[in-house]
Amino acid sequence: MLNRRALLALAAAGTLVASAQAQDWKAKYPELIFASIPAENASQVMDRYGPFADYLSREIGVPVKIKIAADYAAVIEGQRAEQIHIAYYGPASYARARMIGAKITPFAQEIGKGGTKGYYSVFYVKANSPYKTMADLKGKNLGLVDPNSTSGNNVPRLALDHMKINPEEFFGKVVYTGSHTNAVVALSQGTVDVAANAWYADNDTELTRAADKGLVKKEDFRVLFKSDQIVNSPLAYLDSLPADLKKKIEQAVFDAPKKDKAAFDKMTDGKFEPFQPVTHEAYLPVIELNKFVDNLRKKQ
Repeated sequence: MLNRRALLALAAAGTLVASAQAQDWKAKYPELIFASIPAENASQVMDRYGPFADYLSREIGVPVKIKIAADYAAVIEGQRAEQIHIAYYGPASYARARMIGAKITPFAQEIGKGGTKGYYSVFYVKANSPYKTMADLKGKNLGLVDPNSTSGNNVPRLALDHMKINPEEFFGKVVYTGSHTNAVVALSQGTVDVAANAWYADNDTELTRAADKGLVKKEDFRVLFKSDQIVNSPLAYLDSLPADLKKKIEQAVFDAPKKDKAAFDKMTDGKFEPFQPVTHEAYLPVIELNKFVDNLRKKQ
């Protein structure tokens, strides 16, 4: 039977081992790179995610640096090359990363107010336009977000296919705007006549977020089409990270609303509840959606 001295010695040994392991991964990972798919422009991304990266740095114990991604593909390829340790994806871009061989795992999922685990894709037109259905837009210009955007490309293309509409043939021009904000602005400026975007709740959409920044007026737009629910976005880390580092990342993300509410609210615009755990299985339907869109492209 172990006496008190032996138990204390074992506990001390365990502490030393844990400390040594932490020092081992800190030597290999003196800093971590965090990236998000670009829903906004570079300065807005830094403004949104900067405080959260600072919070993660304090909690994890090494600097967490933000990488500004030019497009969705930059995040996908960055994780496949293991140059981005933690990434904030949309469902389709995460699925695409897995489909092309990125060794990553989703560990946290956005949760909307009221506990919702999904959002929607919508087509917007200007409120004063004459368009009542997508069929009215033949020959007009369509604004999509990015080829790897769920609500800004893949779900809209699936919806259009159900309407028997081939975008490249039906519309006068199909434009990729680069971000959700850019799509709203392009519609506002008349660059496109209809734009796909994300819709979370009546009072929380990419449109209301752009309006809150003074970029557009919400009343200048109306929804022409709304999709079925899409599973919410994940955070994913590299499989190659040490297990104890992964645990630190997870704990920091899940504790963010309690330990640094200001940083969490800044990142989520105050529109989301605390992240919840998620697994790859939640995104299997999105992988099938990506395959469907890939097949559509092959037919064009």
